[in-house]
Amino acid sequence: MTPKNYAKKLGLPPGTLIYTGKEKNHFEISILDYDENNFREIQETDVEASFSFKDSPTVSWINITGLHNTETIQKIGKYYSIHPLSLEDILNIHQRPKIEHFDTYNFIVLKMLTYNQESCEIESEQVSIVFGKNYVLTFQEKSGDVFDSLRSRIKAANGIIRKSGSEYLVYAIIDAIVDHYFLILEHLDENLEELESEVVSKPSLETVQKINQLKKNLITMRKSIWPLRELLAKLLRSEFVLESSVIYFRDVYDHTVQIIDIIESLRDISSGILDVYLSSVSNKTNEIMKTLTIIATIFIPLTFIVGIYGMNFAHMPELEWEFGYPFVLFLMAGMVITMIFYFKKKKWF
Repeated sequence: MTPKNYAKKLGLPPGTLIYTGKEKNHFEISILDYDENNFREIQETDVEASFSFKDSPTVSWINITGLHNTETIQKIGKYYSIHPLSLEDILNIHQRPKIEHFDTYNFIVLKMLTYNQESCEIESEQVSIVFGKNYVLTFQEKSGDVFDSLRSRIKAANGIIRKSGSEYLVYAIIDAIVDHYFLILEHLDENLEELESEVVSKPSLETVQKINQLKKNLITMRKSIWPLRELLAKLLRSEFVLESSVIYFRDVYDHTVQIIDIIESLRDISSGILDVYLSSVSNKTNEIMKTLTIIATIFIPLTFIVGIYGMNFAHMPELEWEFGYPFVLFLMAGMVITMIFYFKKKKWF
């Protein structure tokens, strides 16, 4: 599919900051600053509040919500020495998941997926990550994400996250996004089970729409997870990942492989369900045609008899016969009974 609102960028030089999305939520900065013994949380709308954390000895997670304010994003990029092309990719929300290494920072683009229970659709949001030695910047288009459990772990100092550096925080962010993919797959698997029952019991046009929506959701997930697998493989091969963090990134890489396998299995099953639906509809059509054919076959000889006695000839021998009318009725009834018996013997009924 062609990215929407991409025409805004046509003809402009590289590095031009144009927001290609539609969401225009309020701009907000959420900061979690911590080390092994200390923690503080800050909510701000002033972009300059995040500048003091660039060279802080503690680890700082700075989450920026709202990308429509390009001037503010440009200020952040200037202070944190983010390349204009990276800023352009942050504002262009139709990026493919990828990783890029720069002299002072690393840049990652991911797709955060959520499942809409009402519409049964997967909603995709781009999350951009810029991380240096002691800071991690995350850029989101709108408020609401899948990081609440991660924030709780940081606040409660659960696990080793407060003892680790910015690399481990990046791993935890990616892991939270990937873990949510499993939750979405559970929803899709439940939908698939319902469709399997529905396609056998009472298939309808709505069933096809549900199957197509399911296949569309699987394509959305596939487009997000395959590049993420490549991203993690590239990250594992790079020299920017500390030896102590390799095992964690390898673990989330294994999760992406598992998700890909599940997606491929669900795609095969959904294609099989569509084939079953088409077979069911075809069988139902055949049953209808068989019933109509039998009815037509029964009435053909009756129509023939009625047609003969409907002719207006003056000297038809049976016209003046006293028992002619009941004889014809009994003849017609006998033919119907004989044909029905024959059809049942042939198991056409």
